Amino acid sequence: MPDVDGFDDFYRGSRQRLLGFVYVLTGDVTEAQDAVQEAYIRAWQRWSTVSAYDDPEAWVRVVASRIAVSRWRSLRSRARAYLRHGASETVPGPGIETVEVVEALRRLPEAQRIAIALHYLVGLPVAEVARQTNAPVGTVKARLSRGRAALAGLLAVADLEEVADA
Repeated sequence: MPDVDGFDDFYRGSRQRLLGFVYVLTGDVTEAQDAVQEAYIRAWQRWSTVSAYDDPEAWVRVVASRIAVSRWRSLRSRARAYLRHGASETVPGPGIETVEVVEALRRLPEAQRIAIALHYLVGLPVAEVARQTNAPVGTVKARLSRGRAALAGLLAVADLEEVADA
């Protein structure tokens, strides 16, 4: 069992100095807080060893600075890769048909929506949908049938509204 009180005293006595140090390194208080927090977590995990060091704060300071530098290098590498390969292709937004289908699915009862999603979108067979939803196969078939009928009606109404708006 780690020395909880000893760690608490250590933390309270050193946290501001460490945060100030890492803030000066990073220039970003949020990054500094993240790095210092991670360093203290690592110190806590090894507290029986770290507490025996002549200067435990120096150990945490080195760990925090390495974490901060590692994050900085990672960001720099990503930026270089971005410059080298260019921006990734943008993914087009959903078409009007997709939006209409999603809106219609939202209006279905949850059980029907889940059955339709598992069967038609995920591609699971009816028996597997039944197993995953803890429902009999016949119930899943009924949910799929009723869900398809409801969707057809909802999408037909959407088509009529679209024609009326035109």
